[in-house]
Amino acid sequence: MAIVAVACVHAERIVGTVVIKKKLTKRRVTAEVPMYQRGPAVELSADQPEDPMAFERSRVAVYLEGRFKQAAQTGVAAKMEQTNRRFSPETLVIQAGSKVSFPNNDPIFHNVFSLSGPKSFDLGNYARGETRVVTFPEPGIVYVNCHLHPNMTGTIVVAPNQWNTQADRDGRFALADVPPGKYTIVAWHKAAGFFRETVTVAAGSDQHVEFLIPIDESGRALESKRGE
Repeated sequence: MAIVAVACVHAERIVGTVVIKKKLTKRRVTAEVPMYQRGPAVELSADQPEDPMAFERSRVAVYLEGRFKQAAQTGVAAKMEQTNRRFSPETLVIQAGSKVSFPNNDPIFHNVFSLSGPKSFDLGNYARGETRVVTFPEPGIVYVNCHLHPNMTGTIVVAPNQWNTQADRDGRFALADVPPGKYTIVAWHKAAGFFRETVTVAAGSDQHVEFLIPIDESGRALESKRGE
């Protein structure tokens, strides 16, 4: 994939909102694991009652398509903890080349692995207080699981560049310091897929974008710009 140099002069923001009008994600309770009932007790974690639309909006990743010349990532950019037999947070958005740590906060062993194309790994079994670090060099969607607890799932969205974020509970997002130019901005939701819009950033003004993420009764996205 070609890497394009972008001069950061007169950079502006892309701001926008994600609109979701129906529940997309099946909520769950962490199931008991009989093999651990003889060991240390681990609190069962359940989804807390909340505004379902706020929950859905907060799971949307937003980023610009394209790889641009930029400084290499150093240090750990984010972490996905293992707490109460769940990954926390369940969704991470990072820049390609970033490192993610996977600390185990539970008094039982966990095993973190992925079979996803952009990055596959198996960190083995490790105990409470230990962590592992993985580098994600290529953009794409990486699904994370635990061999010991099949109910544990997490997702890491590896964006191709520094212009990436996650919508807040109100569906608002902002990409700062975007140089003037024409871009494709992407919104991704685990249940609904990819949605794309073309934006033109001009010096002296913010560019506003709205993503409407509906799906039909079959669970397929209605947005014509959905991609893979």
